Amino acid sequence: MLTCAERKAVPLEVWCVYERKGGHLKVKPLRIAMLSIHSSPTGDLGTKDTGGMSVYVRELARELGQRGQHVDIYTRSFNVQKPQVVELYKNVRLIYLHIGKDAQVPKLALYPYLPVFLRELEAFRTRANIHYDIIHSHYWLSACLGNLACKYWGVPHIVMFHTLGALKNIAGPGELEPELRIAVEKKVVKECHRIIVAAVREKGNIVQYYDASPEKIGVIPCGVNLDRFQPGNKPAARRQLGYGRDETLLLYVGRFDPLKGIDRLLRATAVLQQYILRLVIVGGDDQQVTASQKLRAQVKKLGIQDVVDFAGRVTQNSLPLYYSAADVLTIPSYYESFGLVALEALACGTPVVATPVGAMESILHEGITGHIVQNPSPYSLAAGIETFIAKEYQETHSAVAVRSSILAYDWSHVASAIMEEYISLREEQKSRAGFTAPARFLACQN
Repeated sequence: MLTCAERKAVPLEVWCVYERKGGHLKVKPLRIAMLSIHSSPTGDLGTKDTGGMSVYVRELARELGQRGQHVDIYTRSFNVQKPQVVELYKNVRLIYLHIGKDAQVPKLALYPYLPVFLRELEAFRTRANIHYDIIHSHYWLSACLGNLACKYWGVPHIVMFHTLGALKNIAGPGELEPELRIAVEKKVVKECHRIIVAAVREKGNIVQYYDASPEKIGVIPCGVNLDRFQPGNKPAARRQLGYGRDETLLLYVGRFDPLKGIDRLLRATAVLQQYILRLVIVGGDDQQVTASQKLRAQVKKLGIQDVVDFAGRVTQNSLPLYYSAADVLTIPSYYESFGLVALEALACGTPVVATPVGAMESILHEGITGHIVQNPSPYSLAAGIETFIAKEYQETHSAVAVRSSILAYDWSHVASAIMEEYISLREEQKSRAGFTAPARFLACQN
């Protein structure tokens, strides 16, 4: 292991892999295999399987690449005609693995193909003569693949689940997650070397429901791109989106999943009809026709079709316009592992009213930058929203002040904390006797 003097002499942004040759310390960057099998980090946000996790993977990889680390993100290919390797950012590549199925399939249907993924991954790694130092997997399917690769390569495996099957089932509503997912998550929790969660609440969940050792779990919040998400001119943003200057604008950004709680947000909107109000719902796609139809039917049943706009899917570059135009972002979820859209809204100077999920207690300053609805009934949600659309709040709080509350969540800080985890885990594993790469191929099924 490095001495204290050696550690201090080498910038965190540069070092991770080291060796001594002839009495000299040789430093080189890490090679990181990042696994996001079921969802590409460049996928269309707001669609069925593309949300905050994709933003997380992309932004973290970009920041690590800027620091000189080499990151390969492996994901599923839907088109064999496209290039297998795409250069995303400096030192960051997106690598597509083809498993013989081009069509969209349910996530659970990918599980039997994990051995195929591993063979494709190893074939690419062997051809390119790459030796990875860390595996960082995202979501339970990738975590299972990461466990297989870890056994083969003999390198540390860090997992971020992003959501937990057991918690989704407890929170409801929506379809229950299969027992297979929960069993795999429990196995991964036991076998991986380190777990990263984005909120203290999620650490408690893994300890309670998956019997994980607290010492195995690190808490590192998600980040926000402060260059992209900045306060804009509210009247100008509204004009561009076609909304009136005097309208009260509520905003929802996310997928059309029952766990997101859009149903109770619609009921809260009905309670607030005494205001000149408009609810803008950003998200959804053609794969979620049924979910969209159910929401539209509820809007009609509540008699609020004249004040609810389904804006559809919006790109990351366009989201700041919506955040800047809105008076309040609402997060009515039944379950979140973090709640990334809250940081994006706050970075644009827009307060957030949320249910007590994810990291909301850490992110929001009660009554100043937002409100947590402890009893998330439609009436309580409506009351919380009223606080931030009131004239008194609008006159006494500035967008700049709201933004200043989350400056510590810049992705550079997240990357620094993740780097510390990588470094610590590598040193810990190197110090353990027998932690060396296997000499030959292990069967994928093992």
